[in-house]
Amino acid sequence: MTGKTAPPATDPAPKKDTAPAPKEPAPAPKEEPAPAPAAEDPPAPEHPPATEQPTAPADKPAPVPTAEAAPAPEEGSPSAPAEPQAPEPEPEKPKGVPPSSPLALAVEEVSENSITLTWKAPEQTGRSQLDGYVVEIRKDGSTDWTAVNEEPFLSTRFTVRDLGSGDKIHVRVKAVSACGASVPATLEQPVLIREILQLPKIRMPRHLRETYVRHVGDAVNMMIPFQGKPQPEVVWTKGGQPLDTSRITIRNTQKDTIFYIREAQRGDSGKYELTVRINGAEDKAILDIRVIELPGPPQNLKLVDVWGFNVALEWAPPTDNGNSEIKGYVVQKSDKKSGKWFTALERCTRTSCTISDLIIGNTYSFRVFAENACGLSEKAAVTTAVADIKKTKTAYQSEKIPQRDMMEPPKFTQPLTDRTTTRGYNTHLICCVRGFPQPKIIWMKNQMEIREDPKYIAMIEQGVCSLEIRKPSPFDGGIYTCKAVNALGEASVDCKLDVKMPQ
Repeated sequence: MTGKTAPPATDPAPKKDTAPAPKEPAPAPKEEPAPAPAAEDPPAPEHPPATEQPTAPADKPAPVPTAEAAPAPEEGSPSAPAEPQAPEPEPEKPKGVPPSSPLALAVEEVSENSITLTWKAPEQTGRSQLDGYVVEIRKDGSTDWTAVNEEPFLSTRFTVRDLGSGDKIHVRVKAVSACGASVPATLEQPVLIREILQLPKIRMPRHLRETYVRHVGDAVNMMIPFQGKPQPEVVWTKGGQPLDTSRITIRNTQKDTIFYIREAQRGDSGKYELTVRINGAEDKAILDIRVIELPGPPQNLKLVDVWGFNVALEWAPPTDNGNSEIKGYVVQKSDKKSGKWFTALERCTRTSCTISDLIIGNTYSFRVFAENACGLSEKAAVTTAVADIKKTKTAYQSEKIPQRDMMEPPKFTQPLTDRTTTRGYNTHLICCVRGFPQPKIIWMKNQMEIREDPKYIAMIEQGVCSLEIRKPSPFDGGIYTCKAVNALGEASVDCKLDVKMPQ
């Protein structure tokens, strides 16, 4: 044996299928920061000393390593980098509620190869705004729905074209938003694609059913709707002749015709006939147009007479009434001192008038304008003569009134009438009498004169005689007579009064 002693033996570390250690110890690699492990997987400490491992407190259970925890590396060997864990996916946010179904889906029009639909917006659109609508169709007998429009649209009216004549088509409409599509609104019955024949019919507006009046120079622009399928033929005539296209423009559409004149003239007045025709069936309407302008001045204005403060004028109607009835005339006066014109009379409907309340000492001239629905005439008729209002002496002569004999015997102009009354209710008997001198009135019951009795009140005023019977009883029934007496004679009338017991 030599003098060298062997190194003290050490406990060998447990081996787990590891490779033989290299001859030279490899330098320990730098530790790379590993991503934070999940809360449920605490990392195992590197090279845990057997004697220094802390014990778990009694009240807390010791952590149990999971299957995902990596085993501790051997001492002296490089530690493997920890694998990064994938981040957990964020929870999806709940989507909003999709819109409700469109309302009132209906068919507006059907032709031989198209169908026009209308509907109303849904009541609820959800959180997001409505992107639009999608129209889907399928043939009767098929189960496959086909979208007609590629992109949603916001209009609530849509025409599906290029359909086969005679096909039965099912239609539905969806409302679409960012939250999804609504439950579709579907037509209950399929739509048969065919041309629907319709007789021609002109729908004349109410204001055109009477004479349509315009002023000279105004534009005439009228739209008259009509109906009919297939497309009807529209014909305008005036007096049985075609219209002058140099002055009148006609534009026709599928549902109306437009009549247009840029500047109306008097010659454009007249009755125009509109005819809408389809295969021998036709409908006609008459349009009466009147173009008016200001009238001419009145003719032959004359100063007929001057007396006191009054002047009498006469004239003739204008030769040109402006294609409108003359409503009246405006008469104006002008005194020589001021030279200004003042209106003395408006809307005079006759061709003569009297101007009063003129001032003494002034000299007056007069002029007259004609007026129609368009206005006053541009020119007026002026009197050639003037009226001098002079002060004249007048002598008052009282008119002799012939004396008239007013004497007249009594005469009843309204007789008494039979009456039926109820016990306890006041009753009046009335008649009318005339005569001069004023006759004396005598009331009698059953030919017995009624004297001062508080039950009866007799009155006469302006020839009206009345007898009031207060709270009559059956005893008060009988024949009542009113007798009128004066110096020239007498007259009487009678009536029967029945008093009934109340029921």
